[in-house]
Amino acid sequence: MNLRDLSYLVALAEYRHFGRAAEASFVSQPTLSTQIRKLEDELGVALVERTPRKVLLTETGREIARRARGVLSQIDEIKSIAQRTRDPESGTIRLGIFPTLGPYLLPHVVPHLRTRFPRLELLLREEKTEQVLHMLREGTLDAGILALPVHDDSLHVEFLFEEPFVLAVPSGHELASCASLRMDDLAEQNLLLLEDGHCLRDQALEVCHLAGAGEKSGFRATSLETLRQMVSANVGITLLPALAVKPPVAQSPNVSLIEFEAPAPSRRIAMLWRKSSAMTPFFEALAAIIRDVPAELFNTHGFATGQPDGAPAVATPSP
Repeated sequence: MNLRDLSYLVALAEYRHFGRAAEASFVSQPTLSTQIRKLEDELGVALVERTPRKVLLTETGREIARRARGVLSQIDEIKSIAQRTRDPESGTIRLGIFPTLGPYLLPHVVPHLRTRFPRLELLLREEKTEQVLHMLREGTLDAGILALPVHDDSLHVEFLFEEPFVLAVPSGHELASCASLRMDDLAEQNLLLLEDGHCLRDQALEVCHLAGAGEKSGFRATSLETLRQMVSANVGITLLPALAVKPPVAQSPNVSLIEFEAPAPSRRIAMLWRKSSAMTPFFEALAAIIRDVPAELFNTHGFATGQPDGAPAVATPSP
């Protein structure tokens, strides 16, 4: 038995298709199929059920693949220890981040990471929260950036920052003339929300519950950009995170942003990695750079009455 064959089995368990598993493993399909059969012969058990339409792992195959993931993850950890010893600031980091944060945070962070760690290869994976957590547990990600709370005793949680929400409304909406909002101003309002699986949906539902608001029926968006466009089209109102309305995000016509009075609704963002990881000191340094994003990115005071989406605040000179 060798690690290469175990990696083929893990790929087959993930893709459940010989062709796609072979492509992901950078080998031909006959090669992968042959090595899986050799592994079955060596172990003396069937690992795969081969049918004309799909590939299924046997119960034994699933259990061996699960354990093989752990073995391969440990091998990666061993390689990482050696790499970090030779050169702590080079190598590859696989970082997961959820979709309603990644496109808005990374432009402010990645240039600083490249400057601080010029030899670091950062492989980014944008997935919903549950998938990032799954990949962290399986060892296919080294670290993740997620919204709290996260309940997993196997993961170290490093708090990064708190990101406030603003309310996005069509420019002609009754709330568009408000300089700021209290939570109870949302009472009886129905908000546009994301589809199930997005942590922002859960956060917005919590705000709705606290404010006595509800969800607009018959509509669930797949992305923040869809929500933004629906507000622009006068379909409804929604909550947007502060980073999603700051440059370099493009402005949207017919959208006004309104800040909340303190304490404003917000989400808490953290970096997570396995407590068993050999890269903890490096991850702490990485988290410190991400935590050092400019404070003005989270400042919502520029969103005055009728302030268009993404526009900077304009100071009024004193008489």
